[in-house]
Amino acid sequence: MDGAEGTAGQPGPAERSHRSSVSSVGARAADVLVYLADDTVVPLAVENLSALSAHELHRAIREVLQLPDIALDVFALWLVSPLLEVQLKPKHQPYKLGRQWPELLLRFTNAPDDDVAMDEPSLQFRRNVFFPKHQELQIHDEEVLRLLYEEAKGNVLTARYPCDLEDCEVLGALVCRVQLGPYQPGQPAACTLREKLDSFLPAHLCKRGHGLFAAFRGRGAKTGPGEQGLLNAYRQVKETSVSGSEREATLGSHYRAYLLKCHELPFYGCAFFHGEVDKPAQGFLHRGGRKAVTVAISLEGVHVIDCREKHVLLGLHFQELSWDHTSPEEEEPILWLEFDGDSEGTPVNKLLRIYSKQAELMSGLIEYCIELNQATEPAAPQESASGLHSAPSPSPPPTQRPKLRRQGSVVCSRIQHLSTIDYVEDGKVIKRVKPKRTTSFFSRQLSTGQGSYTVVQPTDSLEQA
Repeated sequence: MDGAEGTAGQPGPAERSHRSSVSSVGARAADVLVYLADDTVVPLAVENLSALSAHELHRAIREVLQLPDIALDVFALWLVSPLLEVQLKPKHQPYKLGRQWPELLLRFTNAPDDDVAMDEPSLQFRRNVFFPKHQELQIHDEEVLRLLYEEAKGNVLTARYPCDLEDCEVLGALVCRVQLGPYQPGQPAACTLREKLDSFLPAHLCKRGHGLFAAFRGRGAKTGPGEQGLLNAYRQVKETSVSGSEREATLGSHYRAYLLKCHELPFYGCAFFHGEVDKPAQGFLHRGGRKAVTVAISLEGVHVIDCREKHVLLGLHFQELSWDHTSPEEEEPILWLEFDGDSEGTPVNKLLRIYSKQAELMSGLIEYCIELNQATEPAAPQESASGLHSAPSPSPPPTQRPKLRRQGSVVCSRIQHLSTIDYVEDGKVIKRVKPKRTTSFFSRQLSTGQGSYTVVQPTDSLEQA
């Protein structure tokens, strides 16, 4: 798994069982099973499977599904199991990587030996982490939109994409429209929604005591607040005026509406990794411990998500962080994230430790995403006054004014729930970039004029960590 373009991470919603993607292997041909985001299977009869590249297999899938050329950039092949998921490079050979799967598990997971021995990956056709989400707006093929919709829907329903209840209701309403058709007054929609609520809303919302689901409630009982919100949003789904009465004729617009809503989520289209962070010390004995987190990395930045509480702990654009990873012998690998913050109103630098055997993968992906972003910038790098090269400031595309985030939104950072190392330096320059920082443990940063770093000066009230 050489290079950063092959990404690995935490398993997602599509690996619900141990599934093999090679159903039979003969002397010349093999039947390969490729899974789509909606769990449907695409069987392929291929020759010389052991030497087949991911690019060749990708082309075969596109031909079977009759997808347009844009699908080559939109989708990638992944090897996925309950323990690990890997996005393949075009040159990778899926069969050989499958044979090396136990070695990958031992290197990048903490799975017990028995689980490693039993684990088997499946081939999945999923969204390419490196496909910019703004280019999705240029897609008009309904089948491509449907596959993107199905994958996003699975990530929302499994809370891989944490959403506020209001957003869940809007997204769930679009799923209702796709699965149930246009809202029709007078039909028993409330009962239908109640019976299939986990098809429209994340399971953790359905189980809470908010009236979202009541197993013993009578069929004629009133709907709860969440159900009512979903029903109201279902009523408000706009219909596209088209000629003809075919239900499928308007589904493309609803797929697109679902994706556009998901684009508001900062972690849409990310690769996901498993890790742990330190909890803040609490109580008389100052006990801390660790909490499980998901680290989501995309072309735009890094988000650390609390696995249990389903909310964001930290969200950073690449302009807002420095990073590195360490893998000392006989110690746990760590991904270090450094960013600006404050301690009781005083500006400080903050260091977050993410313990994970996938720290090397995360660090490599961050670096590769930054390189991709810089490669798409039109102007050449300019030399700064300090003699270092810095990337030009990209001109932001014209967009609408961003919506204000709700107070307490699950997508807002909760730095107070993290245990960080806060420090200031005595002015020693470790790395000068634009924007200039006087202190940094790491030299690995995005060099751009659009960052939000601030110069941190020492004070008598703070000590160096």
